[in-house]
Amino acid sequence: MPKSTAPDTIRRRQRSALIMLVIAGTLNYLDRSTLSIANPLIRHELGLSIADMGLLLSAFLWAYAFAQLPGGALVDRIGPHRLLAAGLSLWSIAQAAAGLVGSFGQFSIARVFLGLGEAPMFSSAVRVVRDWYNVRDRGLPTGIWNCTSSLGPAIAPPILTALMIGFGWRWMFIIMGIAGIGVAAAWLRFYRDPTEAHFTAAERQYLNDGEEPRPDAPVRLSEWLGLFRFRTTWGLVLGFFGVVYMSWLYLAWLPGYLEMQRHMSIPKTGIVAAIPFAFGVIGSIGGGWIADWLMRRGFSPVNSRKIPVIVGLLGMVAFTVVAAETPSDVLAVAAISAALMFGASASGMSWALSSVAAPAHCTASLGAIQNFGGYLGGALAPTVTGFIVQATGSFTPALLASAAIGLASALAYLVVIRAEPITTAELDAVAGVVTPGTAP
Repeated sequence: MPKSTAPDTIRRRQRSALIMLVIAGTLNYLDRSTLSIANPLIRHELGLSIADMGLLLSAFLWAYAFAQLPGGALVDRIGPHRLLAAGLSLWSIAQAAAGLVGSFGQFSIARVFLGLGEAPMFSSAVRVVRDWYNVRDRGLPTGIWNCTSSLGPAIAPPILTALMIGFGWRWMFIIMGIAGIGVAAAWLRFYRDPTEAHFTAAERQYLNDGEEPRPDAPVRLSEWLGLFRFRTTWGLVLGFFGVVYMSWLYLAWLPGYLEMQRHMSIPKTGIVAAIPFAFGVIGSIGGGWIADWLMRRGFSPVNSRKIPVIVGLLGMVAFTVVAAETPSDVLAVAAISAALMFGASASGMSWALSSVAAPAHCTASLGAIQNFGGYLGGALAPTVTGFIVQATGSFTPALLASAAIGLASALAYLVVIRAEPITTAELDAVAGVVTPGTAP
């Protein structure tokens, strides 16, 4: 299958949009990492147990998970331009407010609003790529913006630890909130949705070549509900549950794991915890490149994404078991690095899969439904891990449990998701939508 060539105007829009998505996504994960980085100091100052911290880490995740369902539909109806700017502003205000809290309850409220604000981030990103890239070219840009889920945590330990040591954990939260307001203003100023652009015939040909024409109307409620009647939707939900569960075990507890299980100091943890997430950047971008390569070699849009997801999950499972069982600190960090590299590939290509599995006007909706399933797993991971560690005094059972969940999710991707995308006609049929020009 020949590679598409984007017109110059489209390429400029692609570059600017991708740069801003990388900045916003990196900030997104920096803000998520603040609580885990400041874990020991916050527990000491507010008098929280390890289990309490697990619940606090999950407060963000439950809000984030349940906000996915309306959030994705709103992205498809309103567009990423306005909705992502609003989300950035809300989560940045909540982040700054976390620096002013005085109790577990107040902190929980701030984390809930952080989750609500961050909810449109990645469904907006997948819609931006669907809007501005041809179907043959979406794997690599998806891998690039998704690499922020590893880039953010990779640079978070040294940056946030330096802010925390220099200004205290409260000012660390406030400074990050101020930075987010600036990013929101830049997104609102520079990004434009396709509905705000005028395309030439060549530009439309590039955007539409290789898939069915893009509907002009926004997603309807009946179509959104209709997505749940397809096995592909449920395969994405079940599969992404394991991807995000395993990812959030590391994202929420890696600093704590290094300090409690491997007995590293806080300054050393700030350096060592960055290493595995740096490998995640490689995995995400590499997975995107492989997906586009597979499609150009004749694989279908769905299978070219599904294969890297399954391989990524199996790699993450295998290296998580190694990390759980090895007595060597060096080998454990190396295994976690490999696990996060494979996991980032699985995560990025899960999003790329959602961008080709349904009609264009449902892209953010399907991506957000997938992310809802993922973050049910993400919300459980910190809490379940906290209780397991508190009960057993070790992270080993928690790591092995996450590997079992990841294995089940790989099986869901393999057998539940069908090889062909959901078409507009199929969705209209289950949603009861009459296509113009056809008999009722």
